[in-house]
Amino acid sequence: MVNPALAFERFARVPVVGARLFSRVVTFVAPYFGSISPTFIDLAPGRAEVAMKKRRAVQNHIGTVHAIAMCNLCELAAGTMIDATLPKQLRWIPKGMTVRYLKKAETDLVARTRMELVSDQFVGDLLLPVQVFDRRGDVVMEADITMYVTRRKE
Repeated sequence: MVNPALAFERFARVPVVGARLFSRVVTFVAPYFGSISPTFIDLAPGRAEVAMKKRRAVQNHIGTVHAIAMCNLCELAAGTMIDATLPKQLRWIPKGMTVRYLKKAETDLVARTRMELVSDQFVGDLLLPVQVFDRRGDVVMEADITMYVTRRKE
C-alpha cells in the first residue's frame, strides 16, 4: 500500500498536471469521489487541501454547490489525509459526520483539514474537523468527521 502523501509529492513534481493526475488516480481507486472532479492542492501527514469547481454537475436547484457534494469533498480531504498520517499499523473507516452549512456555496470551493500525529498504539474514535472555503476565503461549511481507528490485521 502506497502512502498517499508520498504519491502526491511524486506527482506534484510534474509541473502543471501533476496534482491533477494524482487526483484522477484517487478517483479511479475510489470512483464516487469522481462525481465532484476534485483537485488536490496539498497532501502531507497531518494536512490536506482539496478543491472542487462549481459546475452544473454539483449544483442544486438554486444554483449553489449541493450540500452532499460538499460532504463528499470533506470526506475525501479527511480520508486521504488520515491515510497519509496514520502509522502503517493502523487503519480507519468513517464512522459519522456532523455538518454545519454556514452560507451559500456560490463559487469554487476548497476543503482544508488538519490532524495531530497519533501513536501507533492508538485505537478508537478520532475526530477530524474540516472547513470548506469559497473563493473569497469565507467558510461556507464545517464538518466534523469521526474516523474509527483500529490496528491492521497481521
